[in-house]
Amino acid sequence: MLRPLLLAALLSLAMPAGADTLWGSDVPGSRLVGQGEFRYLGFDIYTARLWSTRLPFDHNAPFALELTYHRSISRERFVDSSIDELRRLFGNALSEGKLARWRELMTLAFIDVEPGDQLVGVFLPGQGCRFYSRDRLLAVVRDTEFARAFFAIWLAPNTRDTGLRAQLTGGAP
Repeated sequence: MLRPLLLAALLSLAMPAGADTLWGSDVPGSRLVGQGEFRYLGFDIYTARLWSTRLPFDHNAPFALELTYHRSISRERFVDSSIDELRRLFGNALSEGKLARWRELMTLAFIDVEPGDQLVGVFLPGQGCRFYSRDRLLAVVRDTEFARAFFAIWLAPNTRDTGLRAQLTGGAP
């Protein structure tokens, strides 16, 4: 007999993201590409799920990255960690001025989370991105460069957690 978690995962592979999600209309007909856990120093931080309109995963198609948190994390910590990762990924290619503008965008888009809370980032090619909590739209960011850079934190080949990236993308390049 299949365990309930495995059964749920198998069913989610077969079913598109439902209209019951706030972001579902942004990525219509999306399917679960992959999922995995992010752990840091042995602590479960969040479960990540990547939804896309294209299988295998295509970085140039609309997609949604869904994070369900297992720990309390402040907005300030989210922003600081994201800026640190952008610096690590892109180095001198990003000016301090640009990072300061992006810090402002993230401060508006992110919220404090508690265990069980869910945040979803939606990538919209040529438009930018949107951020949702489980129950509301948090922000619309019309900066395509920011959108690509932000999602690179999880999806770039040189991401910090290449194992999670492989699980999310199904091994897509």
